[in-house]
Amino acid sequence: MKTDMLFTSMNISASGLTAQRKRMNAVAENIANADTTRTKDGTPYQRQYVTFHTAQSNAFSSSLPAAQSSIVPLASTSDGIAIGAGTMQANAFEENIPDVTGQVERDTSPFKMVHDPTHPDADENGYVKLPNVNVVAEMVEMIAASRGYEANVTAINAGKQMAKDALDI
Repeated sequence: MKTDMLFTSMNISASGLTAQRKRMNAVAENIANADTTRTKDGTPYQRQYVTFHTAQSNAFSSSLPAAQSSIVPLASTSDGIAIGAGTMQANAFEENIPDVTGQVERDTSPFKMVHDPTHPDADENGYVKLPNVNVVAEMVEMIAASRGYEANVTAINAGKQMAKDALDI
């Protein structure tokens, strides 16, 4: 068994942790700027979101190597005579498993318009452009990112436990 195969599942989960952390950071920034009507460029804050991609352009299944099969006996007698035969498949993970990455993008939905003539950023008609951030939707997104992060931590802990148990054998 190759040593790098032992850590493959942990590497996959680690890339998932990084992507979910980026998602959580975008949500936190959205919530923090939910009332920011003027940024450095003079426009209201524009909501950010994270899209997940694999590091390779091909599909996950096409990046896996072809299965190798061999014929093995299904059972044998005490004399060592094989009874029946079947095939056993083993995957050789020679290729790299694609990493998950998160890319931060800007939401192009329109800004909210609120009538408040006393606001310093109000236009000539008394309307203020507010950011396109919905705090309730961002909280739901935060919970989803948190659950995704927890799932990856659980997968890493399970991999560590399996590796520890394998060393105890």
